[in-house]
Amino acid sequence: MSRTTGAKLLVQSLEQQGATNIFGVPGESYLAVLDALCDAPSLRFVNARQEGGASMMADAHAKLTGEVGLCMVTRGPGATNASSGVHVAFQDSTPMILFIGQVARDQLEREAFQEIDYRRMFGQMAKWVAQIDDAARVPEFIARAYHTALSGRPGPVVLALPEDMLRDEVAKPARLPAKAKPADSAPSPAALEEIGTLLAAAERPLMIIGGGGWSQAARDAVVSFAEANALPVGTSFRCQDYFPNHHPNHAGHVGLGINPALAEKIRQSDLLLVLGARLGDCTTSSYTLIDSPVPSQTLIHIHADPEELGRVFDPTLAIAARHETAAIALASLGTVRSEQTAGWVSGLHEDYEAFFAVPARKSPGAVQMADVMKHIEAQTPQDTIYTNGAGNYAIWVHRFLTYGGWRSQLAATSGSMGYGLPAAVAAAIAAPDRTVICFAGDGCFQMTCQEFATAAQEGASIKVILVNNSSYGTIRMHQERTYPTRVSGTNLINPDFAAMARAMGGHAETVTKTEDFPDAFARMLAHDGPALIEIITDPDAITPVRTISDLRSGG
Repeated sequence: MSRTTGAKLLVQSLEQQGATNIFGVPGESYLAVLDALCDAPSLRFVNARQEGGASMMADAHAKLTGEVGLCMVTRGPGATNASSGVHVAFQDSTPMILFIGQVARDQLEREAFQEIDYRRMFGQMAKWVAQIDDAARVPEFIARAYHTALSGRPGPVVLALPEDMLRDEVAKPARLPAKAKPADSAPSPAALEEIGTLLAAAERPLMIIGGGGWSQAARDAVVSFAEANALPVGTSFRCQDYFPNHHPNHAGHVGLGINPALAEKIRQSDLLLVLGARLGDCTTSSYTLIDSPVPSQTLIHIHADPEELGRVFDPTLAIAARHETAAIALASLGTVRSEQTAGWVSGLHEDYEAFFAVPARKSPGAVQMADVMKHIEAQTPQDTIYTNGAGNYAIWVHRFLTYGGWRSQLAATSGSMGYGLPAAVAAAIAAPDRTVICFAGDGCFQMTCQEFATAAQEGASIKVILVNNSSYGTIRMHQERTYPTRVSGTNLINPDFAAMARAMGGHAETVTKTEDFPDAFARMLAHDGPALIEIITDPDAITPVRTISDLRSGG
């Protein structure tokens, strides 16, 4: 019987699951795996500059492709750095596996060099955390990790790999487990019938979609269902590409910075059909948009994880079902509303269009970010992938860009700073034929700015729009609202970001006036490789419609 090692079994098992990319930072704790990858040309190891960036790349890869995102890091500091991306995957319901090199088995429980008990460390941040102590069981653990990451509410899995286990020789198995598919669950016929009955009786229904486990097929099914039943559709926080924004049934973004008109229409609705969204604080305006625990509206809540149903809001009808399957099942109902209220739908879309327009009030300073956003959208393909992290600059991204193509928005619902740049790198690697634009603030960019060098090394032609207002803008906004004029800890003295990008191998320019942006953006798009535009904005321009001066005056 032929023999193999734990490391080779690991790589072969990943190939069997259809893996394409592993994002990581090399470490001595898993040298055997790196060696095995030399014989696996179908697996690309993307060498990130920091483990937090690598884990965020894995999350973005999974969001974009529907595959399980893979990240591989070394023990101790590597694992603690990577935890930032694991948290993103957990809150964003993204299927991901984090592999961590571990100390040798005979050194465990001795506080060996960089030793951590990962079950305790990641226990509340992952769907399953385990350590593979027997090389012969590697295929079993990999298959279970894939099934766990994909099924129910998708999420991250963490597997620790003792370095001596990876070198162990074991009998080569006759066959490996088949490629994992997510366990399916669907609404029952009775539940679908009840949905039809409740929807038929509604005069002002509204649908909210979001969460993980979606696909192009799910999106298309929701569009069909909404059209057949005159349903306005809102998208939860940072899921704006789940429904075509220019579609007449699109109601807008149900997240942070919600259109006040949409918020009021949600309160006025008599039925909410929620598919996939957890109804967390970002979607419900800190649990104030919908009465809790008993909503004033009829609430139909469909979610893959039954434990999310009734967690905060008591639903009229709770359905545990996989989001894609549920969307297709809803579309199969056809038309169930005999008296459709087209004016309700058109009014919501008109509210969205009005909110989407550039405000009449100009922002302080020589750069108008709303105009910049409109120019970007006008000059890029509909399937452009936009990525961003966290910060007040993202308000302009969410409000003034439209998301037409599927998976055109990659952003962390967990609100993690630094996400946009590594997400853009992963997107450009997975979809090299699509335009990829990352938005970042000066604080956000510096969380993961080293990954611009990864883009240069990997040939990822990302385009970065860096909005520099010399502050942690979101925190400054809250600070000025609560403690006007008492600025503490939120100022930033920044480097020359354009020079930094050029030093890392990219094209870069600095823009200080709105009228200079179009030519700079054209040069950026024409550059074959990573490029960056640093936009200097006035710190007073804290949102599209409010300023720091307004906050200080109580306005």
